[in-house]
Amino acid sequence: MNLKPLGRLIDAFRPAGGPPPQKLSGFVGWSLRGAWPMLWLAAALSALAGMSEVVSAAILGWVIDAAVASGPDGFFSAHVGLLAAFLLFYLLLRPLAFGASSAANSIIVGPNVLPLVLSRLHRWTMGQSVTFFDNDFAGRIAQKQMQTARAVTDVATESINTIAFALASVLASALYLVAIDWRVALGLGLWLVGYLAFIRHFLPKVRENSAARASARAMVSGQVVDTITNIKTVKLFAHSAFEDRVALRAMEKFRDRSLEFGQISTAFRFALMAISGVLPVILIGGTLILWQQGQASAGAIAAAGAISLRIAQMSGWVSFTLMSIYTSVGEVEDGMRTLSVPHALPDRPGAADLTRVRGEIRFEGVSFAYGRQRGGISGLDLTVRPGEKLGIVGASGAGKSTLVSLLLRLYDPEDGRVLIDGQDLRDVTQESLRRQIAMVTQETAMFNRSARDNIMYGRPDASEDEMIAAARAAEADGFIREMADHHGRHGYDAHLGERGVKLSGGQRQRIALARAFLKDAPILVLDEATSALDSEVEASIQDALSRVMQGKTVLAIAHRLSTIAAMDRIVVLDRGRLVEEGTHDALLARNGLYARYWNRQSGGFMGCDDEAAE
Repeated sequence: MNLKPLGRLIDAFRPAGGPPPQKLSGFVGWSLRGAWPMLWLAAALSALAGMSEVVSAAILGWVIDAAVASGPDGFFSAHVGLLAAFLLFYLLLRPLAFGASSAANSIIVGPNVLPLVLSRLHRWTMGQSVTFFDNDFAGRIAQKQMQTARAVTDVATESINTIAFALASVLASALYLVAIDWRVALGLGLWLVGYLAFIRHFLPKVRENSAARASARAMVSGQVVDTITNIKTVKLFAHSAFEDRVALRAMEKFRDRSLEFGQISTAFRFALMAISGVLPVILIGGTLILWQQGQASAGAIAAAGAISLRIAQMSGWVSFTLMSIYTSVGEVEDGMRTLSVPHALPDRPGAADLTRVRGEIRFEGVSFAYGRQRGGISGLDLTVRPGEKLGIVGASGAGKSTLVSLLLRLYDPEDGRVLIDGQDLRDVTQESLRRQIAMVTQETAMFNRSARDNIMYGRPDASEDEMIAAARAAEADGFIREMADHHGRHGYDAHLGERGVKLSGGQRQRIALARAFLKDAPILVLDEATSALDSEVEASIQDALSRVMQGKTVLAIAHRLSTIAAMDRIVVLDRGRLVEEGTHDALLARNGLYARYWNRQSGGFMGCDDEAAE
């Protein structure tokens, strides 16, 4: 029997629509939006399975009463209908009830809720500004996403599996006990009040300790990932012992929080077993007294005993499940504090797509200092004409990278505005803006995917021939065809390792150039794009760059001034301000800051004295 179609009753990748609320109930509702009909169906089936447990005890009581009344000789012939119902229930109806409940949880709910929640958290996190990621560990953010998605899933599935099942069982048990005698049902009610008071006392403590443990666990993950990500630096500086101590401190804190959690769990279990033992005493003892008084049958004693033992066992299961649910709730709250924060740099409502770009760029009175008093750029006015090739020069800290970050709208100006073709960047969608800009940086970003995937990232719908042509233009085709990874993949199928660690700096930069060539955007930003290349390779790539730059607006940042000497115009930034602009020859003739940079170069790089210009 193929039950896989049931697994598509919940759309596991449906967008949530809107930001995640920052209150627990709203956050859980947002996480599970669209899945509720199937969750209610699963809960109803679980409740049906729970009620079948009481029916099972009732049938047992009826059979015993019939056996006592008929005696051994006439029992089977006198109660054919009862025996048929007994067989039908135990061999068909009860298995069907539990099977349907299991299918709902294991096929409809379980496999779909985790990817549903995780995909929504991941989409929301991807929309955060770069500052969000700069202020946290990458490993910690990833851990929080997985932790929160798993915890929401556990809350949903355990609530269905346990709470719906238990509530239905207890309610059906109470109704059956009322039929025996209202005083027995009252005993169950009094025990239930005490049990709920016990749960209410303990579970908030469990929730609090769980949140603290989850936070400490995420910090361990973040610390370990941070160390592994920078493992080469750790080894080069011989700091393995230092990193070990840092990790051990985080692990020790996690161990302490886990011990606190274990201590309260132990107390919880001990008290729970004592309370659970009270119920059989109440129900069996009460029914025996009624039997002694002639007010209850032997079957009623057996049914009450079966119900009391089942509820006593179930109370332990329910309590530990509730503890698990509260543990998960604590983890949800912990993850929610990190992941549900509003986007710091959202698209404006009604923002339009930036299309058909000619390439005019204007900075009008732009100031940005990262929220500080100094740094960044200040009062910048600059216009780049469509198709113009602009070189940008300045010492470290002069504002070059800030200017590019504002053009890409990684930040918004604190004053002034940035425009492309007359459109304020705050009025267009960020995705459409960045589709119009290709960028190659000194610190090239590589995915641990194949060389093909890394190049095709520039334009995923490009053909194989276009991808290879871009690689050849970037002088990357030769070394790519010779590559092989540890899984035996060769050439363009070989994976590059995390952040491209299997490549040299020059190789990474050539793949990044190929990616930018393939993107073929109307605006091209080169931030030290050839700094990792040797002179011979750079010379051949410069020819390819010249061809690629035709008809594009180009912003090129370089310390090696020879690489931008042929630009249409060069601007010089100093302490966030534009202090000079003109052609290479005009700036040399002016004998200002640019001329000093040029004269102080050694081997084509700006000298250390340039740092004094910050």
